[in-house]
Amino acid sequence: MRSKEITEGLEATPKRSLLKASKLKDEDLEKPLIGIANSWNQIVPGHLHLDKLGKEVAKGAKEAGGTPLEFETIGICDGIAMGTHGMKFSLPSREIIANSIEAMLEGTRFDGVVALASCDKIVPGMLMALARVDIPGIMVTGGPMMPGECEGEKLDFIDASEAVGQVKSGRIKEEDAKKIENSACPGPGSCAGLFTANTMACLTEAMGMSLPGTGTAHAVQEKKMKIAKEAGGQILNLIKKGITPRKILTQEAFDNAIIVDMALGGSTNTVLHLPAIASEAGVKIDLQRFDQIGRKIPQIASLRPGGEHMMIDLENAGGVPAVLNRFKDEINLEALTVSGRSIGENIEGMEIKDENVIRPKDEPYREVGGIAVLYGNLAPEGSVVKYGAVSPKLWEHEGPARVFESEESAVKAILNGEINEGDIVVIKYEGPKGGPGMREMLDPTSAIAGIGLVESVGLITDGRFSGGTRGLAVGHVSPEAAMGGSIAVVEEGDKISIDIEDRRIDLLVDESEIEERLEEWQPPEPKFEGSYLEIYSKMVGSAANGAVLSGKDNS
Repeated sequence: MRSKEITEGLEATPKRSLLKASKLKDEDLEKPLIGIANSWNQIVPGHLHLDKLGKEVAKGAKEAGGTPLEFETIGICDGIAMGTHGMKFSLPSREIIANSIEAMLEGTRFDGVVALASCDKIVPGMLMALARVDIPGIMVTGGPMMPGECEGEKLDFIDASEAVGQVKSGRIKEEDAKKIENSACPGPGSCAGLFTANTMACLTEAMGMSLPGTGTAHAVQEKKMKIAKEAGGQILNLIKKGITPRKILTQEAFDNAIIVDMALGGSTNTVLHLPAIASEAGVKIDLQRFDQIGRKIPQIASLRPGGEHMMIDLENAGGVPAVLNRFKDEINLEALTVSGRSIGENIEGMEIKDENVIRPKDEPYREVGGIAVLYGNLAPEGSVVKYGAVSPKLWEHEGPARVFESEESAVKAILNGEINEGDIVVIKYEGPKGGPGMREMLDPTSAIAGIGLVESVGLITDGRFSGGTRGLAVGHVSPEAAMGGSIAVVEEGDKISIDIEDRRIDLLVDESEIEERLEEWQPPEPKFEGSYLEIYSKMVGSAANGAVLSGKDNS
């Protein structure tokens, strides 16, 4: 055991002395040391209850013969940071989380770890660290929030986001928006639809890094507490068997995750996070893999924001095990999981309890997966759209570019009524390097939806989108503007063509004209000198490869 380096022998006397300040006894130090990596805080709704789950993990670990020691890492709420300077720190925080957990696991010589988190960036960051350090590890995701309710209607965070545009356009009154604000987020958990946090929780389970049922068990359910305690006990079994994350996070595991992603119509942010996790596990995933699988796997569920079902509906229908069982002919059943069993063994006998929520494969919502990868002269290295959240009216669209060099200027124009039906809003210099930080664009997409243009206006950016985004929103345009991608030279009024079914996104300008513009283009001045963002901007790679830092490129 690694922990013997700090607990055993005469040389460990001073180390044991320090550990005993935490009231540990000699018999505690003879047992495996189990790290509980927790992102609990009083800010992020998905994390409010993680202190309680941490206690359950500790109980399970103690009963199984381990010595649990808990530590914390950071967590940013994307919804709170959205549309502000703070959002520039969201994606970069993924790397801080991964690095901080690596430092703690290595510095304290833990024998195993149970990681507790909810929400976008935090779950991927923890999984990156678990793959990098490669000691036995289990992920416990905190679980979805229950839906809100107002005047008999179910609500979630997206209702609150879109209420702004609804008020601005006169579709509702401010007092109606206040009612939505007060009701949309009723308590702990990650927002109630299939946004990035809940997508990543489902994919973590599909990859085998969390116990069966974890992904959709809700934050306030007793089931979640039981899973946490079970994870604390199971980590001791993984230590005994020598099962580490890299034995689980294989190519087959990532393919299983992408299948579930496509079947559910998950967040486009998975196209950033899965390659980043894979790079830590020594596995290569690129945009082509998402596209290959997406063309074969039908979307059989339609949750918010693209549909009306909530995460509680998916949980009641059987959760991730039921979805995996639906695709038992497509997934790799032999893939190992943290249960110590294979995916096939985990899902044996699992039933689909509601076929309106998890449809049969021959009666899908869409014949192909819920995420599409588009290429063309506007995105030679690729771009991403949440196919499942786009109106069929916009699957093929051509319109004039309305060009903005920041999210704020675009939102102002949208809410001031300056965008017309048929327009394509282009927001550039919001990529990983150019932002820097690749901000999510929920504010502009919610504004478009709120004012009633979600079925007639498109949006393109080298930034990215919240998992709660709906409409024709194409993100991750690569190369990004700051790297001299063609999006940098799109001009007001240029015609743009988007064809989701044909997987194309093109600037309808002569190639010679595009080349002339690029020759005259000058890169932007560096931003935020002296900030972490300056360091991040210098080190981060393309969104097409997961926006990982230099040295971890998945290309």
